[in-house]
Amino acid sequence: MRTFALPLLAAAALGGAVATPALANETRAEVRGGIEWLPGRTEGTVGAAVGYDFDLGPAAFTGLEVSADKVLGSRYKTSFGFQGRAGINALGNKFYGIGGYSTEPCDTCRGSWDLGAGAQFGFMGPLYTKVEYKHHFTDNGPDRDTVLAGVGVKF
Repeated sequence: MRTFALPLLAAAALGGAVATPALANETRAEVRGGIEWLPGRTEGTVGAAVGYDFDLGPAAFTGLEVSADKVLGSRYKTSFGFQGRAGINALGNKFYGIGGYSTEPCDTCRGSWDLGAGAQFGFMGPLYTKVEYKHHFTDNGPDRDTVLAGVGVKF
């Protein structure tokens, strides 16, 4: 009986594994750099982000992201961002809108609500490059704009 049951169990397990689709939900980590500008001033910026994307079917996704970015000027400090993004999957690439909140980038600044768009391009398996634009709506000062380019890995 055991010689019959073991191959049957193995075949059932293998059949279940083959029939189960791979989940495309993914964790990602990236480094990025770019420019930030506001009236009368343009500065470089560097940072990093980690996030998780949830598939909403074969062509759409939504995700969460936490970031740390530093404008490259002496009066600036690290700003932490808490973002959500949603978009489409197309041929291994992602096109999305992004929005959320970023903490103050300097001691005399306030945090900002952010809204933007981006594109993420897959290459070499789990690696990707990206480009992203954000407009920062600041409470007590001029609004800022940021363009970032980055490289990351999906887990």
